[in-house]
Amino acid sequence: MILDRFRIDDKVAIITGAGRGLGAAIALAFAEAGADVVIAARSEFELDNVAGQVAELGRRAKVVPVDLSNADAAANLAQVAVDEFGRLDIVVNNVGGAMPRALLDTSPEQLTGAFEFNVANAHALVTASVKHMLATADGGSIINITSTMGRLPGRAFVAYGTAKAALAHYTRLASMDLNPRIRVNGIAPGSILTSSLEVVAANDEMRSTVEGATPLHRLGDPEDIAAAALYLASPAGSYVTGKILEVDGGLIAPNLDLPIPDL
Repeated sequence: MILDRFRIDDKVAIITGAGRGLGAAIALAFAEAGADVVIAARSEFELDNVAGQVAELGRRAKVVPVDLSNADAAANLAQVAVDEFGRLDIVVNNVGGAMPRALLDTSPEQLTGAFEFNVANAHALVTASVKHMLATADGGSIINITSTMGRLPGRAFVAYGTAKAALAHYTRLASMDLNPRIRVNGIAPGSILTSSLEVVAANDEMRSTVEGATPLHRLGDPEDIAAAALYLASPAGSYVTGKILEVDGGLIAPNLDLPIPDL
C-alpha cells in the first residue's frame, strides 16, 4: 500500500530544537510512523513532555538537554543516538534563528553569529552523523529547516534571512557530496503557528493581516511541517535529494511588514 511508504519503522532520528513547536511536532510524527528519536533542546522539562508523548505512541525517546549553540554539543548527538539505539538513520536540523534587526543595527558579529548558529552547527551534526548513517543498509536522510525568509526579501531579516539562505544552499551542496547513500533536503516554512508567532495569533487585526496576505488565507500548523519532514525522511521521498520543500501557504512575498522606517 502507498501509505506503507511513509513508515519509518525501527529507524532512529535526531531532532534538534525538539522541546516545542516544529521540532516537537516532527518528533511525534516520526514516532507515530515507527521511529525512535533523540530529542535535543535547552529545556529538559519541555523535552520530558515530548518524550512522554512519544512513549504513548509506543516508541522510545532519548532526552538530551543541551545548548545547541555549541557546535561540539551538536556533533555529540550523533554518538548519543548510536550509544542509545544502536544506529542513526535520520537527522533533522531544526534549531536556529536570529532576532529581527535593521540592517544598520546589525553588526558583523551578529551576522557571523547567525551564520554559526544556523549553518555551522547544522554542519557539525551532519559531519558527525555521516559515518553512522553509512553503517546502515539504507543510508540516511538529512533534513534542514530553513525559512521562507531565506528566499523572500523583507526588512530586518538581513542576519536571519542570509543565514537561512546559506543553509538552503548548503543543503543543495551537501546533497551532491553525500549522494547516493544519504539524501539531503530542506523545508522552508512560512508563518507557522508556534510560540514565535504568539503575538500575531493573539492580535486579531494582525492575524487577519497575515492570513490575508497568505494565498491559502491561514497560518500554518506545526503538523504541516511535520508531514513534510516525514515525507522527506521516509521511503516516500526516496527519489528526492538536494531540494527545498516550501511549506508556506503559497507565499511569493512577505506577509508581515516589520516597522522599519525608510532611511
